[in-house]
Amino acid sequence: MKARASLHRDFLIGEIDDRLYSAFIEHMGRAIYSGIYEPGHPEADENGFRRDVLALVRDLKIPAIRYPGGNFVSAYNWEDGVGPKDQRPVRLDLAWRSKETNHVGINEFGTWAKDAGIEMMLAVNLGSRGLESARNFVEYVNHPSGSYWSDLRRSHGVEQPYGVKMWCLGNEMDGPWQIGHKEAKEYGRLADETAKALRGLTPDAELVVCGSSNDTMPTYPEWERVVLEECYENVDYISLHKYFGNKSKDTLNYFGKIEETGRYIQAIAGVIDYVKAKKRAKNDVYICFDEWNVWYHRREEDSKRVKSWDWPEAPQLLEEDYNIEDALFVGGLLNEFIRRSDRVRIACIAQLVNVIAPIRAERGGPAWKQTIYYPYQFASLYGRGRALRVSVDGPTYDCRVADDVNYLDVAAVHDAAAETVTLFILNRHLDEALDLDIALTGFKEARLIDHQVIEGHGRLQETNGPDAPERVVPRQGAGLGVEEGALRGSAAPLSYHVVRLQV
Repeated sequence: MKARASLHRDFLIGEIDDRLYSAFIEHMGRAIYSGIYEPGHPEADENGFRRDVLALVRDLKIPAIRYPGGNFVSAYNWEDGVGPKDQRPVRLDLAWRSKETNHVGINEFGTWAKDAGIEMMLAVNLGSRGLESARNFVEYVNHPSGSYWSDLRRSHGVEQPYGVKMWCLGNEMDGPWQIGHKEAKEYGRLADETAKALRGLTPDAELVVCGSSNDTMPTYPEWERVVLEECYENVDYISLHKYFGNKSKDTLNYFGKIEETGRYIQAIAGVIDYVKAKKRAKNDVYICFDEWNVWYHRREEDSKRVKSWDWPEAPQLLEEDYNIEDALFVGGLLNEFIRRSDRVRIACIAQLVNVIAPIRAERGGPAWKQTIYYPYQFASLYGRGRALRVSVDGPTYDCRVADDVNYLDVAAVHDAAAETVTLFILNRHLDEALDLDIALTGFKEARLIDHQVIEGHGRLQETNGPDAPERVVPRQGAGLGVEEGALRGSAAPLSYHVVRLQV
């Protein structure tokens, strides 16, 4: 099958915000405890954090990380996680029906994030608490000294403020499952007043207001309109969340959800534009897609387990085993974020370690990369710069969630400083290779410098694990090259390619 595409050096989507490749970690299951933090582990450092996990995190070059939740944050008292550990209360976490020791709080996590080279993006509790607690938290984290909360931080051994700029105003407040669930107008008013208070402490704060928990909510997209009409001038982003799966065992429909996500982004971008016009506002609001990932392998089973267990501490929860099919999907979804990077400025894979995560770690044992680690890493390393528009002309298919889906999925990024163009290419066809002809207009003397590929034909269900951590890894690609100003060659069925060109 033949598939043509074209890009032009000057046909830009826009500059990609590095934070498009951010992550999320929550006090949930073993994400924190025996994920990033496990005192007594052979790889634990002096603070109890696992060096083997930290090394895998560093290799992802994650720009920012959202913390501490998630559903967890909607009943969380941040004060429980500061001060001497032996004086911190043990709490019952209502979100995941588990026991929270509070051995890791903002100061421990701040130390880990600094060691990992990651900027913190903190969430405040607007569920069971509200403006006052949020204001105090920001003062504790960001004010230098000379006030009650800043001096309390200093008494806890942290003299310098963290200077956190990104703040999430609650989590999934549209969801009836959320502790402190609110109606849209009620939440919008609270978010607006909280935003004004937080800007009083951190004038250059970047504030994220809660959008819909997903695009199947009965209140979507009216929720976004009502919320933004209350707080548009005082916030910078509105959040989107969406999780994906293939319960029906229909691979093409699964891959079609990439297009469905594009429609979701486009719809909320339209709501933003509508509210901006209605309010005659001067500021722009962008999208923060701060929860996304594949989540279906253990979702139903673990949802039942949570309801029946008796408040365990750091239980095994939602530890998905990702296969090659999931890796191909994640690669395509990241392509969609690149294509929508004029509206989506921040995106966070959810989550980072153990819980629906690219990294897994056994308690007392090894850590390893899951299949989805690789496309996420490739995008983070090479998807920075200017997103280029790519026009695709090739065979298509229809599925339940979308029509006219191109078998060829391509995103392109030009890094002017490094003088490179990176193409992220997905062939979604189940059985046939695609003969590619991708015109590279405006890039003279392009030459291939690297080609990595993950192939899934005949092995879509293969996974990595503690006994076979490298069963699925990218390999050096072949069969693609630059000829007469175009990238040409063959892409095998069910394959994901990262092609780097010197230009």
